[in-house]
Amino acid sequence: QVQLQESGGGLVETGGSLTLSCAVSGRTFNDWVIAWFRQVPGTEREFVATITGDGLSTTYADSVKGRVAISRDKTEKMVYLRMNTLNPGDTALYTCAAKRGYGHWSRGRDYDFWGQGTQVTVSS
Repeated sequence: QVQLQESGGGLVETGGSLTLSCAVSGRTFNDWVIAWFRQVPGTEREFVATITGDGLSTTYADSVKGRVAISRDKTEKMVYLRMNTLNPGDTALYTCAAKRGYGHWSRGRDYDFWGQGTQVTVSS
């Protein structure tokens, strides 16, 4: 089992940057694929990025590719989502999720554990 806690959201102007953090509790940090999803109220949850437990492989949604970087720190048990060149379309509740295994999954229903989310608002 694992628990997730996001932080780092906030209000940023168009063109700005943010780094979101996901603190991962539990003893087997490397066993978990971690993903970031985002959701705007009234819309479906959208996949953003994933990273494998060893940190060697990542995937990104086309909508953020080139602007976003996911990374993880084994020592700190943290997963980060660095977002650059933000625009109002990036405004959403960002949530990290965990799935045991090795690979990449972009569907929310594939993940077993979720955090509460952190709000990102990009002003125009």
